[in-house]
Amino acid sequence: MHIPARRTSPPLARGLRFAAVLAGVLAGVLAGRPTLAQGAADTLARPLTLGDASRLAARQSAVAEGARLRADQAGARARQRRAELLPSVSALGSDGQRTFNTATFGLSLPGFDPEGDVVGPVRTIDVRGRVAQNILDLAAVDRYRSARTTARASDAEAASVAEQAAGIAASAYLRSVRADAQLRARTADSALAGELLGIAREQLQAGVGVALDVTRAEAQVASVQAQLIAARNERDRAQLELRRALGVPLDRPLQLADSLDRLALADSLPDERAAVDRALRSRPDLRAADAQLRAAEQQITAIRAERLPAVGAFADRGAIGKDYGNLKNTYTWGVQLSVPVFDGLRRESRIEEQRALAQELDVRRRDLRQQAAIEVRGALLDLASAREQVAASRERLRLAEQELTQARDRFRAGVAGNADVITASLALNGSRNLLIDALTLYQSARVNLARAQGSVTELP
Repeated sequence: MHIPARRTSPPLARGLRFAAVLAGVLAGVLAGRPTLAQGAADTLARPLTLGDASRLAARQSAVAEGARLRADQAGARARQRRAELLPSVSALGSDGQRTFNTATFGLSLPGFDPEGDVVGPVRTIDVRGRVAQNILDLAAVDRYRSARTTARASDAEAASVAEQAAGIAASAYLRSVRADAQLRARTADSALAGELLGIAREQLQAGVGVALDVTRAEAQVASVQAQLIAARNERDRAQLELRRALGVPLDRPLQLADSLDRLALADSLPDERAAVDRALRSRPDLRAADAQLRAAEQQITAIRAERLPAVGAFADRGAIGKDYGNLKNTYTWGVQLSVPVFDGLRRESRIEEQRALAQELDVRRRDLRQQAAIEVRGALLDLASAREQVAASRERLRLAEQELTQARDRFRAGVAGNADVITASLALNGSRNLLIDALTLYQSARVNLARAQGSVTELP
């Protein structure tokens, strides 16, 4: 189906000037818009918070960028479907020669051999423009609607992948601050072990201590030093994992603004019903599932619409002749009605296939909504349990510090050996670990709740 193209006569220089102006405007707009790299540099120029890490990963991590590119591909496919509704314009030019066999004309021509003579060559010059336009094609309209909905589903999937990347980065951030807390705790243990060794040596020199106390203290120093080395290695590895999750160079220095002690501890838990409602309303993977189901249903409508007649208009106009000095204008135009009659039941099979796909998507969507509710409720349970563990661990740490103070005073006074002090220091070491683990568990539950609600990038 084709329509004649009307000749336009804008001067070439004017068109080039317009293109140059348009390119300048676009360049100015893009120059004034901050790029992802500039935004990342601005974020990394200051101490990085938990929310900054999640948002940075959602913007520039490899998985998030790949998902955005897949969404761009879906948008391009939607525009391809839209092309079925727009005019199709083409131009054709030919200049050539051809010979003919008169027997192929199907007529007995006077003066020619009935078995056929070769005549020519005949030179033909044909310059022509063609235009075709669908006037009424409901199937093409529905296909475009389905492709556009699929593109929106791809955008939601990209947002879901970005949320997942943000959650991974938040977890890596927590591992990093936990490793920092472990390193600080082991540093404090090392200082305490050094102090106890000094006291044991002073008492031995003063004649009020025994060599066994010095040996015990030296063993404690060696043990804590090994733990300090392991904590430093864990901190460095956690930093590498965080850089990988953020999508920044592995040698890029990072300064963390938060620590386990400074991260927020909520005084109360969110309302369960409100949290579940927010998850069902905000999670991008649920929006993607809804859009995918709508796209499948629209595709069924598009296939059914293929049974309906389609109307199109076509036209072409051009000049034809034997030489450029003797070209004659000719044209063709018309309206075409296409009525599908029978396609071997292929269309019905496609409808059945698409209907089964829609039912599968509906089952998956219902299961995903139930999973979201379970994740929210589970995160709230973990959050409540972690709050209680933090309170219990802090009380345990207070008692361990009190026990150590009393044992150290007795050791300084010479009324007891350092066995009680070392035992108390080991208990303090364990209490610090318990508090670090409880705080990490609480913050992890907080991140999991945000992930279940689709709001990791909204963390402060």
